[in-house]
Amino acid sequence: MTMLVGKKAPDFSADAVVNGGEFEENYSLSQFIGHKHVVFFFYPLDFTFVCPTEILAFQERLADFESRGVQVVGCSIDSKFSHWAWLNTPKAQGGIQGVTYPLVADVNKTIASNFGVLAGHYDYNEKNELVWIGNLGENAVAYRGLFLIDKEGIVRHQVVNDMPLGRNIDEALRMIDALKFNEEKGEVCPANWEQGKDGMKADAEGVASYLSNH
Repeated sequence: MTMLVGKKAPDFSADAVVNGGEFEENYSLSQFIGHKHVVFFFYPLDFTFVCPTEILAFQERLADFESRGVQVVGCSIDSKFSHWAWLNTPKAQGGIQGVTYPLVADVNKTIASNFGVLAGHYDYNEKNELVWIGNLGENAVAYRGLFLIDKEGIVRHQVVNDMPLGRNIDEALRMIDALKFNEEKGEVCPANWEQGKDGMKADAEGVASYLSNH
């Protein structure tokens, strides 16, 4: 897996579905540099099982992200047409109707590869044919990667889950709060920090003061 923390997030230009059903060409994260933080997350496939629970959970908390000045963007290796069909399928039928944040189409799998979350690798089989070796057989899909990108386009946090393990939306919001606290206060966030709790100065005196009071 590629470690991107502290580095510029890989940029891209790709098709996306926005506002719950509108196609947009040349969608890129660079449009948010200087304006918004971004939570950019990958999921394996449309029309699957854990994925809609995560996608809908982000939508349910979208106002919490927006109130923090954060743009949520999802991405999978499916086409824009697959995204559109899923977005127009009712929840009772396994769809994600009602989701309004952008879903990027990574059909060439280059975005997932550049972010280091493409599950598997190419290799040659006994017939000397180039094939995909992954935990979903022939399907090259992304792990459940999540990247918190600041206004300068720098990745400040990343987490990657295996296919069966759904993510925690509260934890994503906690990390946003921690990053914004650090940016605004200049203090660091100790273990289990939550919004409203004390931070500490990043020096020996600050650590000693924090530990003595907690």
